[in-house]
Amino acid sequence: MDQPRPFVRDADTADFPQAVLQRSYEVPVVVDFWAEWCGPCKVLGPLLEKATEEANGAFELVKVDVDQNQELAGEFAVQGIPTVIGFRDGVAVSRFSGAVPEPALRTWLEGIMPTELDKMVDEARDAVLAGDEMRAEAIFREVLAATPDHADAATSLAALLIARNETDEALIILGKLAPTPEVERLQSAARLTAARGSDVADLEAALDADADSEDARIELAKALAARGEFEPALDHLLTVVRAKGPKKDDARLAMVDIFGVLGEDHPLTATYRRQLASALY
Repeated sequence: MDQPRPFVRDADTADFPQAVLQRSYEVPVVVDFWAEWCGPCKVLGPLLEKATEEANGAFELVKVDVDQNQELAGEFAVQGIPTVIGFRDGVAVSRFSGAVPEPALRTWLEGIMPTELDKMVDEARDAVLAGDEMRAEAIFREVLAATPDHADAATSLAALLIARNETDEALIILGKLAPTPEVERLQSAARLTAARGSDVADLEAALDADADSEDARIELAKALAARGEFEPALDHLLTVVRAKGPKKDDARLAMVDIFGVLGEDHPLTATYRRQLASALY
């Protein structure tokens, strides 16, 4: 009878999100896309399993049969097998194709493992969950002092700063990172949060006094968005865009910031993105 392999498992399309994406928030997950007829797969597979067993839980190995899961293979652009992809925190962080020698495989595996700085970020995130934001912030800043573009530390610290309305520093920190959906979402949130202290009643009064003031309308929209009143904010901004005046682009960018905060799947994003495109063109 085969011996149990606690850190090696098979997965299909149905359980991939849980077995790989979700699990990779807790421990790195290596996915081996293979097939029974593939000669190189039979060379690489045992090496992967051996390394996994020796790692004793430092990472996990998930094997995906491409013949049985063609849609999944297509989703991750698997064009040749074996293809091996390392996942951390729900995203693919590294990959290779072909049967590589064991030393090269072990070097690659070392590259996807958390560094000491990564472990510090995990410690800081635990501190946030425990309510100790001062300690978390100190750890995030220590990581960034060593590596200013450490994405996880930077985005986590930026989120803390945005929550405290310290948006200028948050934008400086985020500006050192490569643009990703998460970075862009936080940048949008920071720009909107900067208007949180504005008095909506005063801004409404200013707009009532001068209904043609595009500046007043945009500032009111940003203040509304900062309070979570996204639909009226988008209505005001769309009014400015449709007027095609000198502030049209400012209003467009503010709408894009709101879309970034809401996310592409939000109904308001879909509705107002179409209206924005129509107003622009």
